[in-house]
Amino acid sequence: MTEKTTHFGYKEVPYEEKVRKVAGVFHSVASKYDMMNDLMSMGVHRLWKRYTIEMSGVKRGDHVLDLAGGTGDLAAKFSRIVGAEGSVTLADINDSMLKVGRERLVNEGLVGNLNYVQANAECLPFPDNHFDAITIAFGLRNVTDKDAALRSMFRVLKPGAPLLILEFSRPVIKPLNPIYDAYSFTLLPMMGKLITNDAESYRYLAESIRKHPDQETLKAMMQEAGFEQVEYFNLSGGIVALHRGYKF
Repeated sequence: MTEKTTHFGYKEVPYEEKVRKVAGVFHSVASKYDMMNDLMSMGVHRLWKRYTIEMSGVKRGDHVLDLAGGTGDLAAKFSRIVGAEGSVTLADINDSMLKVGRERLVNEGLVGNLNYVQANAECLPFPDNHFDAITIAFGLRNVTDKDAALRSMFRVLKPGAPLLILEFSRPVIKPLNPIYDAYSFTLLPMMGKLITNDAESYRYLAESIRKHPDQETLKAMMQEAGFEQVEYFNLSGGIVALHRGYKF
């Protein structure tokens, strides 16, 4: 019987091994993750995330799941929006990232309406029809079975609630491609080496972006999982895209 494999960057690895390898990447970079995000995007990731929050329609009293929430950028802002009547669940499969996120948010004084859950996106440990919105920012490309994850997210959303996926995608301005490739495969690992002493993890991140479904493919995957009114918004020339779909 042939062993099932999947991609880890450009490498093919046994299916069950990808979770362990991805975990290793984020254990390695967790303590410098925010600093690297600022350097890699020249701070623009904050604008992408702000746009995601605006497009979510989250309001006071809502219950929000920030999936693959890492160090808590989105969760911090949602916590202030939903207030004491609402709640924000920061979930991540990686305990190192979750610890960094919890420490950061506690230091910011955000303690009353935040929950922290170590969870795999493919089999979320929450009841059906539970959340008023789900966001996943720069996390879906690291999930082994993306279709299973989308179905799991659909299950735990309330009817009428949105899923928002912020992720690297395909540039739609063709002259950007050679510049983007040079940046991704040369400068990015170099910065990873200098800042985190880990060039390989950032080489993987560059490769994982190229293996992630493009805008139209991800839209079709969301529709297949049951989401309706699915649309996407290209940001920074399609280097990043925000997909939004609703459960009805």
